[in-house]
Formats: sequence, C-alpha cells, structure tokens
Amino acid sequence: PRGQLCLLSDSNFILANAQGRCGFPIVYCSDGFCDLTGFARTEVMQKNCSCRFLCGAETSEPILQSIEKALDSRQEYQTEVCFYKKSGAAFWCRLDIMPIKNEKGEVVLFLFSFKDITDSRGRSYPGDKKEEKQRSEKQRSKKPGNSHLRAARRQGQTMLHRLSSQFVRRDRGEMKINRNVFENKPSIPEYKVASVQKSRFILLHYSIFKALWDWLILLATFYVAITVPYNVCFTGTEDSLSAARSTIVSDIAVEMLFILDIILNFRTTYVSQSGQVVYDPRSICIHYVATWFFVDLIAALPFDLLYIFNVTVTSLVHLLKTVRLLRLLRLLQKLDRYSQYSAMVLTLLMSMFALLAHWMACIWYVIGRKELESNDPRTWEIGWLHELGKRLEAPYINNSLGGPSIRSAYIASLYFTLSSLTSVGFGNVCANTDTEKIFSICTMLIGALMHAVVFGNVTAIIQRMYSRRSLYHTRMKDLKDFIRVHHLPQQLKQRMLEYFQTTWSVNNGIDANELLHDFPDELRADVAMHLNKDILQLPIFETASRGCLRSLSLHIKTSFCAPGEYLLRQGDALQANYFVCSGSLEVLKDNVVLAILGKGDLIGADLCSTDQVIKTNADVKALTYCDLQHIGLRGLCEVLQLYPEYASKFTADIHQDLTFNLREGSEME
Repeated sequence: PRGQLCLLSDSNFILANAQGRCGFPIVYCSDGFCDLTGFARTEVMQKNCSCRFLCGAETSEPILQSIEKALDSRQEYQTEVCFYKKSGAAFWCRLDIMPIKNEKGEVVLFLFSFKDITDSRGRSYPGDKKEEKQRSEKQRSKKPGNSHLRAARRQGQTMLHRLSSQFVRRDRGEMKINRNVFENKPSIPEYKVASVQKSRFILLHYSIFKALWDWLILLATFYVAITVPYNVCFTGTEDSLSAARSTIVSDIAVEMLFILDIILNFRTTYVSQSGQVVYDPRSICIHYVATWFFVDLIAALPFDLLYIFNVTVTSLVHLLKTVRLLRLLRLLQKLDRYSQYSAMVLTLLMSMFALLAHWMACIWYVIGRKELESNDPRTWEIGWLHELGKRLEAPYINNSLGGPSIRSAYIASLYFTLSSLTSVGFGNVCANTDTEKIFSICTMLIGALMHAVVFGNVTAIIQRMYSRRSLYHTRMKDLKDFIRVHHLPQQLKQRMLEYFQTTWSVNNGIDANELLHDFPDELRADVAMHLNKDILQLPIFETASRGCLRSLSLHIKTSFCAPGEYLLRQGDALQANYFVCSGSLEVLKDNVVLAILGKGDLIGADLCSTDQVIKTNADVKALTYCDLQHIGLRGLCEVLQLYPEYASKFTADIHQDLTFNLREGSEME
C-alpha cells in the first residue's frame, strides 16, 4: 500500500488503517475535510474512522451502526447522513466508504469520501425518526454495484495509485500566526527615530531607474570615446567632414543626455563618509559641485550645435571635445559597484581593452599622416601608409593625393594596434621610421601592462564564475574515491550519490551554519527566524515571546531525506522534533501504516527532559524528497528553562499540535 498517491488537496476525504488491532484509526485527512468539519488535522489523526466525533443530536444511530458493520466486514458502503462541525453546526453529506486492497488482496486502508449536500437538501435537518429509519434501511438494502459506489470507486482509483506522493497542503485556517513576531525590529519610539522626510523630486541613488539611467549614460560615454578620437584624427578631409555631419543627430542626442544627467545629479542622493544617505537638496548640490560637476559640465558643452548654424568646424573644436573622455573616470565607480558581478566586470574590462586599441589606432594613423606631410615626396617612400597604398594599388601622389581610403587606413591601423597589444605583430603592417618604431615600442609595453591587468583579472573572474562548479566536482570525486576505497555495495553507493546530488541542488554546497558562524548573535537570530519562520508559526509557539523565539531559532536545523530513506526507526532514541516543510513521509509499525505525513505536519515527542531517554514507537520513512526542519530536544529544554513562563504552556499544548506522537507508550495513553 505504500506507493504513489495522487490526491487533490481540496477533496473531502480521510484515509483509515484497516489493519488496526483496536478500531480503524485515521492515518490521513485532507485539507478539504478540515475545512468542511472545522477540525484541525492534529485533532483528527488517530481517531476512529467511524466518525463518531462528528455525531450530534440529530445524527442517525442506525446509520452509524451500518458504517461500523461495513468496516468490520470490509465492504463498500454509501449513505447520506447528518454530521456536525466542530462549531456545532449541522450539515448533510453523502458518505462513500471504499476499502483499498494491496497486491495480496488484503484490505489495508479505508477511503472515506465526504460530499456536502446541505444546499441540495435545502438545509433541512432530520426530525422524523421514522423517516430516518426507513432511509437507513433503504441505504443498507442498496447493492454494492450501484452508480454512486461505482463513481466512488472511480474516484478512489483516480486518487489512490500508490501511497507515496507529495501532499500539497494549503495553509490551515486553524494555524494562527503571531504577526508581530516576524517584524524586522520592534517598534521604536518616534522621539528617537523619525521617518525620513524627503522631497518627491529627490531621486534615490540605488533605485532601479537610476541604475538604468547610469548604464544609458555609460553607453553614451562609450559612444563619445569612440567617435571623438576618430573625428579628431581623421578630420581635415572632405570624407571625414561629411561623416561628421552624418552623425550630427546622434551627437546632439548624446549631448542632451549629458545635460539631463547633470540636472538629475543635482537631485540624486548620495552616501556620506559616515555611511548615511543624504536627502537634503542643498547638501546634494554642494557635494555634486565639489566632485563631478565641472567634469560633467565640460563634457556636456554642445559643440555639435555648431553644425546646425553652419559654423566652420576645425580640428581645434574636435580637440576640445576630447575632454568628454574624462567621463570615463566614472567607469571606475562602475567597476567598484559591480565588482561582485563577474560577467559585468568581464564585459567592462574587454570593452576598455577594445577602446584602448581604437585610440592607439587613431594615433597610429596620425603618425603616418604627419610622416607623409613632413618629408620630401620624391625621396621618401618608407612610411606605413606608403606601404599600405602600394599593396592596395592606391599609391600616394606627392604625399597628398591618392592613397588608401579612410576606411582601409582605419582598419589597417586597428589591425596593427590589436596585434601589437595582444602579441608582437605579424609584420604585414610594420613600423619603418623612427617615430613609428618608438610608437610600436610604447604599444607593446602598454600591451604587456594590459595583459597583466586585464587578462589577469579576466582569469580570476572566470575562475570565480566556475568556482562553485569546481567545488561540486571536487566533492563528487572525493565521494566516489571514498566509495571505491571502502568497497561500498552498489545500493549504498547509489543512495549516497543521490543524496549528495539532491542536497547540492537544494543548498548549492553552502553550509548556512558555517556561513553565519562569525556573525553577531543578534544578526544570526534575525536570519535564523527568517529561515525557520514556517516552524515558528505553529500554534504551539504562538504565545512565546520574541526573545524565546529568537533563542529557539538558533537551535533549529534543516535536514533532507530522499525517497525510501528512514528518518527514524522504531526503538531509536528520539533527539529532535521534526517539521515537514515539503514532501511526504509515512509512519510504520510492523509494516502497517499508522500515519501519512505531509507539508506542515509536526512529529516528535510530547515530553522534553534532559535526563530521560525517549524511544520511538514506530518507523518514519520518506515517500518523496523531503525538506525538514528539526529542533533538538536538548536545545528545546535549555530554552524552556530560560523561559519558565512559556514552558508550562508548551508542555500543556504540545500533544495537541503533534500530528503523530512518536514517544514510546503514548499510544497506550
């Protein structure tokens, strides 16, 4: 009977053990049943499935006797009966009972399905005893093969494939949450800390809009860093002037962005040296003027508006525009802010390397042009531009006419600088004059520095990106070596490998206890309360003080259980109380299912004593992958000793909140 169970959490049903020696105890009840009857799951578990706890003044005794008779004879049964909710309200339901057999043909479980038919009966309650008796006799006279029972059987076969599936449970209405417990901090008197008063026109420096805006400005800065050196070095020709005029729209748009960025910076908060966020507009203006204002102002001067008014643009204007490159200093802020994002830093570093190669290519072209202009065109033919013109069959005439196109010259310059920065060049574009050789030497020195800085960081970043994966493979190799050295059997090997892989996928190899070990107790307690809020929201902890909950949270640990693994075995010394965060487990005794546990269930013992060994009365076995939180009984006792006012309440209420009591002897009580 212990296999996959496909259950709908909103179905109104219970499962009862048909192999019990004393009655037929309930081993599972759905959330729909709890919502229908008003009983909490802990109040229903282990009760007799004859449903006498739902009886009231108007419940028919003959029908109850028929139910018990059907259970004793392991037969299907269907009837309509009036039951009572926990609140005392009566309701009519159609009750279907179906026995469930295992592969040996033995009845091991009873499925009770409850369908609320109060509305269809017009909320009329049984009053005529004679009529009720006739109805019960009529129900008993029905054959098992009627249509209602066939529908119940189909429903049971749909829901019950095997008993191991994960039960998805909604939050129970009976679980009361102490909302004040999980606030970030206790309320603080207003005379000590007041809320920050800021204008709605102040922009937060850590807002999403500001982050996106900064990246837009960074892209605009890269655009300027590419176009400005190009226009400076290639200006003076008709082609370059026409190209400059073709980008006038984008250039003006970038200038407008820079101007708008200055306005926003006057309204953007910043972090002071003391670590406080400054919201005061006057302080923001003073801080910005004293730091980046003049750099941003010079970079935002609208030189490109000269094209609109047909003003002659000389190379001097382009040289003035190079001050915009000072905005690249802001890139250092980006590298520091996004240093933990490896891919982002890698992208910025490679962009800076390509940008440097672009600048060097522009300078290399200027050197070639100056060499042409300063030497006798009849005797001087050794410059790199001369060599390029000959290879492209576009030689220079009198050092001023002809020659390769601007496009070909730029591509050749960029090819030379990149090959010099990354290696020693290939010789097809080479330095011939003294000036060109000096520049080549400087380029190779800069390339060596870039190798040390950029590619060294790139290597470290890539290693950091794959460090977690490398750690996984290292631990997996250690585990396989351990299995091989100790000659573990195949079944045990498979269980160990499966457990390791599953736990790694859950926590990614991060040990929370080791990670939080060096943090102060105050911070560790707040983190622990957040991580363990599910178990701390149980009704048993509702009356506990915040200090008590903080102390308890430090004793709560997480554990994991794979399908088929035993969490506890009968006769083991119980060390902790367990809370099921996800998955499902079954409680077994002599291969008989006593309970099926799902998300939100609490199992353990109702006694807490440091000088008493508590033995378990059953096995607890995982049916699916289970995440659990457990609090050690020893740590629990220590906390209760520190908070005696809560200890008495805990001792009195714990047995009501345990879904199943594992203490040996509790079943007799």
